[in-house]
This record gives sequence, C-alpha cells and structure tokens, in this order.
Amino acid sequence: MTTPIAALGRPLRLGVVGGGPGSFIGPIHRAAALLDRRFDIVAGVLSSDAERCRSAAAALGFAGYNSVPAMLADARLDAVAIMTPNDRHTEECCAALAAGVDVICDKPLANSLADARTIADAARGHVFCLTHAYTAYPMIRQARAMVEAGVIGELRAVQVEYLQAGMSGPVEQGELTPKLRWKLDATRSGPSLVLGDIGTHAHHLACYVANRRLTRLSADLGAIVPGREVDDYAAILLRLDGGIRGTLIASQALAGTENSITLRIYGATGHIEWTHIRNNHLTLALQGRPVQTLARGDADLLPPAQRLLRIARGHPEGLTEAFANLYRDAAEAIASRITGLPADPLALDFPTAEAGVAGMAFLEAALTSRARDGAWVEVG
Repeated sequence: MTTPIAALGRPLRLGVVGGGPGSFIGPIHRAAALLDRRFDIVAGVLSSDAERCRSAAAALGFAGYNSVPAMLADARLDAVAIMTPNDRHTEECCAALAAGVDVICDKPLANSLADARTIADAARGHVFCLTHAYTAYPMIRQARAMVEAGVIGELRAVQVEYLQAGMSGPVEQGELTPKLRWKLDATRSGPSLVLGDIGTHAHHLACYVANRRLTRLSADLGAIVPGREVDDYAAILLRLDGGIRGTLIASQALAGTENSITLRIYGATGHIEWTHIRNNHLTLALQGRPVQTLARGDADLLPPAQRLLRIARGHPEGLTEAFANLYRDAAEAIASRITGLPADPLALDFPTAEAGVAGMAFLEAALTSRARDGAWVEVG
C-alpha cells in the first residue's frame, strides 16, 4: 500500500521560527527535521534583527525572513516549526494555522490556559505536534504499550521526577545569556518557570505512559535559591483518572544533578521504570519474578516501539533521535492531510495542542493550590 509520504513524492517544505545563533534547541529541531529526509528546511525567521536573520539563514542554507507574516506570505510551506520564547507561541502558531500551514511547536504550548485553548481551537482540522520529545523515545512507547496491555496489572501509582542543576547557583547575579534573560522574565517565560520549563514535561510523561488524565493535585511550589523571584522547585501530589495516586517532583536548582528524569509506573502485579540517563532500556519488575531489562532493539518489543527503531541494540540513541521520531510522525500526518491517504495509526500518537492545553491546566491548578497553601485543587 502506498504511504502518504511516498504518494507526496517530495520532502515537506518546512519553515523554522526561532532557534537562531546561540540557541540550544534550534540545532536539535533542525537536525531532527532533516534526519529522515521527510522535510526540507526552506525558510526561517531566526532573529528579530533583520541582518542577523539573513546571515544566519544563509549560513544554514535557506532563505531568511524578517517576520513570520512575511515568511508565510512568500514561502510555499507545508509546515512551520516554532521554537521561540513562550510568550510568542500564541501569535506565531495562530498566524501559521490561519495561513493553512501545519505546526510543530516547542513546549510549553503557551503561558496561560486561555492562550493554550486559543491555539487548540485554531489547530482544529490541522496537524499540530507539540514537542514533548521524551515521549518519543522507543522505550517510553514500549512502556505505554505494556501498561495498556496489562503487563503490570491494574494501575496503582505513578512517580515522576525531572531534576536539573543549571539554576542551583545565583545565576541572576551574573551576566545573563539571551536564554536566561527571557527565562528569568515571568512576562516571557510564564507564571512558573520550573513548571513551564520542565514540569509540563514531567506531567505529560506520567500521563502519557499511564494513559490517564490528571484530575486533582496539591502543590508545594516556589524557589529554593535565596532571593530568587521565579519558581525553581515543585513537589506535587497527583490524582489521575480512577483515583490513581502519584507524585511529581521538578527542580532546576538541585546542585550536582544532570538532566535527570525518572518515571515509575506501579500496577497490582509489578512496575515499570525508565530513566533518561539509560533511555535505551526499560526495567520490568514483576512481583515474585526476576527483574528484566528490556532494550531498544530487542526483537520482541511491541509495535509502537518497533516502528521507532533506527539502529541495532547496543548502539545508543538519544534526544535528537527522539525529536526526529516526532518529526517523522508529524510528517506522516501532514502528508496524509495533503494526499488524503490514511496515515499509519502508530504515527498518530504524538502530543498535540490538546496535550498543551492539559499541560497549562496542570500548571494553573498548581498555582491555585499554592495560593491556597497547598490545598487540593481540581484540574480544569
């Protein structure tokens, strides 16, 4: 059967917004988009400075534009990838969608629940991929499929941690990089830095693998570095659909940690554990049986994981490949919309604008809980 990508007969034309010189995330997005040759990057808005934008784009081999409207009017685009500061997402996403262009957007979706809903409404009828890339690791897809298959029995509890050290010192007192400058500005990064930056990742990862919606929470949220005005620490009690209990801890200020992510899903007969530092493996511990280590590349992995395998077991993959998995899935969906041919159902399990709405509902509920001294709050 002819696939949508094969029927299209060409790579999708992609424009990029943000991620210019000095960006951490821009090169990852661009490399991911190009990895499977399903996109060509043909245009970009890489800087608000016109000359800097033109020279940076030329160095990368595509046309540079002064603004998103100018790029949308001139370039013949199938999709736009947005990786600008959070406060610009609503305007840029809605402009692309209004022009009939599908969107791949970095998280968080927006800085408020209202803005997230505005984007989600505009995205109806379009392909919209939100790059919660951790859920595109093969072993996370394996974990989700195992939970759905009942391998660990009826769900009982969820634990997720996302810990960093980059803000463990008084970074505000030094010379600020452009990235730190906007992140430390709540008008640009949002009302809770730690939750917008990494807490939404932890929330999405837990809910995605458990395949349950967050319904209630109780939050301890604030700063642990003296004098800091933005949040750098969150410890949150969770309740998921069905009364499943959970905990979420996220911090950017825990000295000595790396980009440390851990997820544990507990069922009646065992649990699954995944860590980012060993992302190519998944631990399965069933009660009364030897602990198993499953590896990316194992022949008996379930189909959602199998379709993401690129190289043989023992050759590690990482964050760029996880981003590329999202771009590959989005390309399948975009080509399906253009050609009218059905997409592979396994390609349609990527985070959408609705996942971004759920992330902002989580964030705003945590802020409400803090204002009520940690009271339990319903998640809207």
